[in-house]
Amino acid sequence: MKKKFKVILISLLTFFLWTGCKEKKISLGHNASFSKEENIHYGNDPDQIMDLYIPEKKSIKKREAFIIIHGGGWRAGDKSQLTFFTLSLMQKFPDHIFVNMNYRLASEKRYALPGQISDIRDVAEFLEKKFKYSPKLILLGNSAGGHLSMMYAYQADTQKKVKAVINIVGPADLSDPGFKKYQDYSFVERRLVDPRVPKLEISRIDYASPAHWIDSASAPTLSYYGNADLVVPLSQKNILDSVFHKHHVRHSSYEFNGGHLDWDKAPNNMFLINAIDQFLKQSDKKKQTP
Repeated sequence: MKKKFKVILISLLTFFLWTGCKEKKISLGHNASFSKEENIHYGNDPDQIMDLYIPEKKSIKKREAFIIIHGGGWRAGDKSQLTFFTLSLMQKFPDHIFVNMNYRLASEKRYALPGQISDIRDVAEFLEKKFKYSPKLILLGNSAGGHLSMMYAYQADTQKKVKAVINIVGPADLSDPGFKKYQDYSFVERRLVDPRVPKLEISRIDYASPAHWIDSASAPTLSYYGNADLVVPLSQKNILDSVFHKHHVRHSSYEFNGGHLDWDKAPNNMFLINAIDQFLKQSDKKKQTP
């Protein structure tokens, strides 16, 4: 049955990729139908664009929103890398709003932070203006996108609008000796954080480490790390688990077989989508408990 479902899903998504790009409506079966708006500008920079998917089905409830954030070492990558995975999520969560966003990429002339965190905030504000309410947010990102998801939720979300974080192979403690083996670590040290931002008592590396900002009020987080990842080592999962336990933050963490890019390959991708479903259902149950 699972194999048949996967075949149907792949067929539907492949059909969309070939024929649906020019359409303004996406039908994924099982009452999963969305209107779509591509390359919406949420800011003045050419990089500040996003794709927006809105459920066609009417609802009296205020919808929650997934914000999908791509990886690429903070200075590369594009939202198109996660289009297929976003469509898979849309079939699983047909009542949610989806945003697949680009952000201002870092370079030797532009620091990554705090600009990329501000971009997530701008997307959230765009959604508030469009829908006339403030949707609860589920931030999902891979690699640098996972890092940015955590940074926004733990450091910048002062109003606690983030319901959950889905962190896929995101670096959480940039001072970890295992992560220092990252081939572009010199870029992390030089260009990840604008030196004018951190306060004097905190280093730029600590400032840019999501684990540094976790406290008892931090958003529930699901993490997914590869046991053969040579970019973001499995030690990052262990560090996060330890800090979450210390502050009593609800979390789940999983290992998959493979390297940094293998999370999106079968069967890892379907396992992740089902794990996200269960994690969010647990959040809803907890919210409903008196």
